[in-house]
Parts: sequence; C-alpha cells; structure tokens
Amino acid sequence: MADVETEVEVEKARLTQPGSTFAPFRYPAFRAIWIANLASNLGSMIQSVAAAWLMTDLTTSHRMIALVQASATIPIMLFGIFAGAIADNYDRRRVMLAAQIGMLLTSALLALMSWAGLITPYLLLAFTLTVGIGTALNSPAWQASVRQQVGLTDLPQAISLNTISFNLARSVGPALGGLLISLWNVSLAFAINAASFIAMIVVLWRWRPTFPPIERKPMLPAIAYGLKFCFNSSPLRRVLIRGCAFGFGVAGYQALVPAAVRDRLHGSELQFGLMLGLFGIGSITAALFIGKVRRRFGVEAVLAAATLSFVLAQSVLAEASSVYQALPAAFLAGGGWVLSLTSLNVAMQMRSPEAIIGRCLSIYQAATFGGMALGSWAWGTLADVRDLPFALHSASIFLVVMLIVGRIVAPMPRPDEGRVS
Repeated sequence: MADVETEVEVEKARLTQPGSTFAPFRYPAFRAIWIANLASNLGSMIQSVAAAWLMTDLTTSHRMIALVQASATIPIMLFGIFAGAIADNYDRRRVMLAAQIGMLLTSALLALMSWAGLITPYLLLAFTLTVGIGTALNSPAWQASVRQQVGLTDLPQAISLNTISFNLARSVGPALGGLLISLWNVSLAFAINAASFIAMIVVLWRWRPTFPPIERKPMLPAIAYGLKFCFNSSPLRRVLIRGCAFGFGVAGYQALVPAAVRDRLHGSELQFGLMLGLFGIGSITAALFIGKVRRRFGVEAVLAAATLSFVLAQSVLAEASSVYQALPAAFLAGGGWVLSLTSLNVAMQMRSPEAIIGRCLSIYQAATFGGMALGSWAWGTLADVRDLPFALHSASIFLVVMLIVGRIVAPMPRPDEGRVS
C-alpha cells in the first residue's frame, strides 16, 4: 500500500513540475478560479444552446439565426479595446467582479422574460448582446490576471488549461442544454446560466492578488497607445491579421450549425446538443496535446492543421444528409478551434508588455472575434441569398485562400521574435 501511495505522489509531482501540462494547478488562486470558471463556462454553453435553439423557433431566417452568434461576439469587437484599457487602468479583480455581476443579472432577467413568453427575435438578440458586453469587459481583465495566478514559466500551460476548461464545458454543456430544453423549456437553461456566475463571484470576492502599481492614464490616450504599440510591432500585427482572417472564415461553421441541424438535417434539440458536445470533445482532445505539437512542428503548421480541420468540417456539414453524418464535422471543428485560438493567444500574450497586456489582448480579441461577428453576418446572409451548403463551401474556400495569403504576407512570429522576458 505504501508503495502505491509513493508511486501516486511521484506521478503527481511529475505532472505538476514547472513547465508540465498541469503545473498551474500548483497555484491555489489559479486552481480556484479555474474551477469557478468551469462552472461559469458550463452555464454559458447551456445558455448559448438555448438561445440558438429558441431563435430557430422564433424565425426561419438564416441571417437572424446566425446573428445569435454574432450578437455574442460583436461586443468584443466594439467594446473590447475599451475593456482592455479599463483592465490596465483599474483593479482587474474588481473589473471582473462587475462584469460577472452584470451578466448574472442580465441572464436572470432573460430567464424570467422567456418563462413569461415575452421574448421576440430582436429582444433575444438584445439580451445576448448585453451578455456579450459583459464578456467583453471581463475577458481582457481575466486573461491579463493569469500572470498574477501563475509564474511566467507556466503561463502557456495556464492558457491551455483555461482552454480545456472552456471546452470541457463545451463537451458537456450543449448536451445538458438540449436535455433541459426537451424536459422543460429554454427558461430553465437561462436560469441555470444565471446561477453559474455565483461561484466565480465568490472566488473573486475572496481573492486578494498582488498587482503591479497601476499608472492610470486618460482612457482615449491609453487606447491610442495600445493600438499604436500593436500595429507598430511586426510580430503582434501579424498575429492580429491571422486572427481576424481565421475568425471570419470559421464563423461559417459556428453561426450556421443551428440552422443546419434544424432545417437541413431535421434534428432535435438533443441532437443539436450532441453536435456541440462533440465539438467540445474535439477541443479537449486537441488541448491535451497542443503544447507538444506546437513545440515540435511550429505555429504555422498548427494553424495550417486547424484551418484544414475547419475546411473539412464545413464541407462535411454542407453535404451531410443526417445529424449522424455531420458528427465528424463537429469533432474536427472542435480540434481546429483549440489548435488555432490557443496558439494565437499564446503568441499574443508572450509578446505583450505587462503594463499594456490588457490592451494588447483586447485588441487581439477585437480582431479575432470581430472577424467572427462579421463572418457570421456575411455567411448567414449568403445562406439566405443562395443556400446553406453554398455558404459553408464559400467559407471553406475563404479559409484556404487566407491560409496561403497569410503565410506570405503575415507569417507567424518566430519563437524568439518579440518575446517579453
């Protein structure tokens, strides 16, 4: 028995040694925030499934259905840069608390109004837009605070583990959301999302990090300085270009899955949840190996694999005649999602100075998720003008072209290029 316990301790030490995949869990603050964030992500995924499915009940327009995805991401493009300046000018813990409390109240109101049968298509978009504003405010402060949760050596692993947290929720949340909708209705899903913010609020309330002294600057000059730094830095500028192009292209899959499952494949809410759940499983699978793959093959190879995964996913979804034929597309898209966004995020974080990291990350998110928001509108409109398969194939062609052009005009930074020590 003692030998077994010794082996367990040795294995635990190996897994959590500096630089290993699970090393960030050595830090109590990271561990507590990670668990709370998992609960919050789970609630957010349940709500996203409910909102997308509710919109298919309220309208048959592909553009309106795609705008559910766009309304959740476009605030990051419109307000994210301001949120980044706020994260650099104020206590990041308090910024996150304010955002979490705001999202809790909005989700609770959405649950009440949907239970009362008062939701219209445009009112639903307004609520998802408001929650998106909360996400836009929270995200730069949260990502910038990771440096206060772990050491710099473990930062890439912490980013990967945060990605795993999000995709654990993606693997369970959609199926759970579909089950809740089938057993009750969307109002229960919205209510559970509201409750999911409580754990993060409690953890943030108790957390007392040590932040470097804040030198507050006027908002607009601070934003201008962040923009100037990012666009004058060749490595960061190239990451922004690649993120925007990738986000625009993959939005074809992300925005049109609800319409494809319900209208083209005649699936149920449970099958829709299964599709999104398999996306999460693909994401987790990729997240477990991305560090080793990136170190061995390089970021360009990883982004190429991610792009081709989405090309295949969108093509399979376009040609499938049943939900079960489309399931491999969900797994491929999930893997491509993590391979790309984790690599881009790490590249941005490792080249952003501490004093302006909030602004740098918000600009990156504005570029990437702004591309997704615009892509959602564009591919949804194209699906209405032509048809859904045409829009998905067009998005795939765009991704291939942008992969080739991007490697020529905006190659990803070399491992030692522009890194912050």
